[in-house]
Amino acid sequence: MADKFAIITGASTGIGFELATLAAKDGYDILVVADEPLINAAAEDFKQFGTQVTSVEADLSTIDGVDKLLAAAGGRQIDLLCANAGHGLGHAFLDQQVADWRHVIDTNITGTLYLVQKVLPAMVARNAGKMLVTGSVAGYIPGAFQAVYNGTKAFVDSFTEALRNEIKDSDGVTLTTLMPGPVDTEFFDRGDMLDTSVGADPNKSDPADVAKDGWDAVMSGKASIFSGWKTKIQGVLANVTPGSVLAEQHRKMAEPGTANE
Repeated sequence: MADKFAIITGASTGIGFELATLAAKDGYDILVVADEPLINAAAEDFKQFGTQVTSVEADLSTIDGVDKLLAAAGGRQIDLLCANAGHGLGHAFLDQQVADWRHVIDTNITGTLYLVQKVLPAMVARNAGKMLVTGSVAGYIPGAFQAVYNGTKAFVDSFTEALRNEIKDSDGVTLTTLMPGPVDTEFFDRGDMLDTSVGADPNKSDPADVAKDGWDAVMSGKASIFSGWKTKIQGVLANVTPGSVLAEQHRKMAEPGTANE
C-alpha cells in the first residue's frame, strides 16, 4: 500500500484516464470510477505502475452513486481528488428531453458538488490535500446548441473560484480548476455532436496533454489553468466580447449539420 491515495472520477476514458495514469505513475494508490463497465478494463491498465488500483462502476449524477464511490475508499485518507466526471449534450434545448438535460446538470453540478463537500472538509481540517476539478472554457461562452452543458461549466468555473476564496486560510490545500477547450475524447459522440463543426474538428486537444496541464497545475498549487494557448486566448477574449456575439460564434461550432459546412 502506498502512502498516498487518490480518487479520479470519469476515469474510463479521456482526460480522467490520463489523470489516473499520471497518479499511478506518481506512486498514488488510486480509486477510479465511471458510469460504465469499461472502468474495470481501465483499472487493469493502471496496475502496470505497481500501486493499488480499485475500480467502481457508479453513476455520479446521483447521491447514491457518490456514496458508493466514497464507501469504496474504506475510510482511507484522500490525499488527491480529481473530480473530472462530466456529461455533455448537443442540439437545441427545446429538442432535448428533460431526463437528458437533468442528467447533465446532476452529473456536472450536483454530483460534483456533493463529492467535493464530502471530501474537502477533512483536507481543510488537516490543512493538507489536493483537489482538481474539471471545468471548461465553455463556461465563459453562452453555448448555443450546447446551452445546458456550457451553463453547468459556467457554474463549476464560478463555484470553484468562490470556494477557493472560502478556504484561502487553508494554505496547505490546493483547489485547482482545469479549463480545457474541445478535447479529442468520446464526449462528442456521447453528446450526439459528431455532425457539428466542433465535433468533427480534427484539431482538438490531446487528452494526455490536457491531463498533464491539470496535473502540473494542481501539484504546483495553481488556482486554475486554461489548457493550451488557444484556449487561454479564447478565455481572455470571452471576458471582453458581448454574450450575443459569443453565442452566435458558438452556434457556428455546435449547431447540428455544421460539420459539412
